Amino acid sequence: MRCFDWDRAARLIVERGAQTAAAGLAEDWASTSGAILRDGKPIPEDETYVYLQSTWATPTLIVDDEEIECALAGEEAGYWPETARTILEAQ
Repeated sequence: MRCFDWDRAARLIVERGAQTAAAGLAEDWASTSGAILRDGKPIPEDETYVYLQSTWATPTLIVDDEEIECALAGEEAGYWPETARTILEAQ
């Protein structure tokens, strides 16, 4: 199982000073993607839709119009886990 790497995504967002970002599975983007960051803040889970783990598709972040693979082996940690929120807040 490949899942979205929230901590890597948060670090990329901070490094780029991004105000918006989206995430999803690259090979099925239309059905799995959604916005995860608006105005530099995480979008509440109930205001978006993302599906970020798969046995065959690649978890991906889009930031600054660039598609970046953000995958880890294992199970998804949940939507915007505390570790990733801490990285965002440290900016």
